Order: sequence, then structure tokens, then C-alpha cells
Amino acid sequence: MAAASRYGDLAVDVGDDHVATIEIQQAPNNYISVAIVDGLAEALIDLDNDERCRAIVLCAAGKHFCAGGDFSGDAAGTATPSDRPQRNVYDEADRLFATGKPIVAAVQGAAIGAGLGLSLVADFRVAAPEARFAANFARLGFHHGFVLSATLPRAVGQQKAMELLYTGRRITGEEALAMGLVDQLVPLHELREAARAFAREIAISAPLAVTSIRKTVRGDMPALVRSVIARERVEQNRLRSTEDWKEGVKAMAERRLPDFKGR
Repeated sequence: MAAASRYGDLAVDVGDDHVATIEIQQAPNNYISVAIVDGLAEALIDLDNDERCRAIVLCAAGKHFCAGGDFSGDAAGTATPSDRPQRNVYDEADRLFATGKPIVAAVQGAAIGAGLGLSLVADFRVAAPEARFAANFARLGFHHGFVLSATLPRAVGQQKAMELLYTGRRITGEEALAMGLVDQLVPLHELREAARAFAREIAISAPLAVTSIRKTVRGDMPALVRSVIARERVEQNRLRSTEDWKEGVKAMAERRLPDFKGR
């Protein structure tokens, strides 16, 4: 396996048990960025071509799995839709859904916004009770992204997906387990090993069969992802020019409820 620097702020390792680990190393928040998504895509492509790897654990160092986008520049009034650093994340995101090997995400702390979307790149999620999940885009005044239009309804059903997207409310690990967003809930100190044990169970199965089954079950997912990304990006760009977007980001920075005007 190539050195970790090949993937930027991601460390990649393949164990003797045929389970690879990809760790995001931008603690404590592990904010989403073009570099993170690009490095993850490159790692997944390389692991697709590595016969030692049969399943993957996706995890993150620090307090949070992924706290979503870093909007601090927006809150300070220093960023615009044309220069925000995450503007090309979607140009890389579709690559995450085009690879073939199963992924188990180990989720601690926040998986918020694009961080929730990142967790849903995985086939399965193992989380700690302290984990928090939210599709908080509407509370920020704009459209959701990171393919949540496709992945969230598949995980929790159409009704729950709409509830989470419309309200932007934050749910606990227990709530996430109850609605099917999380597959296992384990104590925080057991999180990594539980995710790895889950991945090892997959890795014991015939690798050609697993990748074939995964491709069949996911169906037209790669093509769907491309069309969904295009739609989400158009709507995000449109709504980022509104007063509501500015108010949403300002309210988040000031830790208060937003006062939206519909403009």
C-alpha cells in the first residue's frame, strides 16, 4: 500500500485480516474539504485494486467523525459562493460511490451535514451513543448536498428522510439506530474494534461474491449519484445567494435560532 501521504490527511492501512482502515486525520472536527474527498476517492480506488483488501473501515481521529462544512468564513463575511473552499467537493464526491468494496463507517461525535453524507457513503454504520447526526442544511438556509437526496431515503425511508431534511434536527445515536440510520450502537471505547469486527465478518465471505452482490443490490447507484449531485449543486448555488442563507450562517455562528424571511 502506498504511504499515507499519498492521500493527504488520510492514513490507509491493510491488515492481515483482509480489512483495510482509512482514517481521516484532521481532528478534532474533520471538516469536509476537496482534499479529504479527493484523498478518500484515491484510497478507495487503490483498495479496489489491492487483493489483500476485502472490506474497509472508514473512521476519523479526534472528537468528531465529520462536523460537515467549515462555514467560519461565511459567518465572518469573508467568503462568497465563488470562493468558498468546499465549492468543488461534489466534483469528486461521485467517485466515492463508484468503487466496489464494502465499507463500514465508525462514527463518533458529530456526523453533520456533509459529514452525514460522508457516513452514508459507507454500506454500514457503527456508532457510539454519543454520536450526533443531522442534515442541518435547511437550518442554514440552503439545499442539502453530498448525495443525501439518494442515500438518506435508502437508509431510513422516504418519510424519515424528509423529516430530517426539512427540520434539520439533530438526532442521537439511539435515535439513529431506531430509524435504521445506524446498524450497530456500541460504547465509544469499543467503536473501532466493533466496526472492524463487522468488516471482518464481511471479509470472511468470498470476495468475488461480495463485490458482485454489492453491485447488484446497489443497482444504478453510480448513475443516480451523478444526476443527484448535479441537481443538488444547482439548488445549493441558487440558495446561497439568498438573504436566508446569510441569516442561517449568522444564526449558527451566534448559536441562536434563525429568523428566515423567505428572501
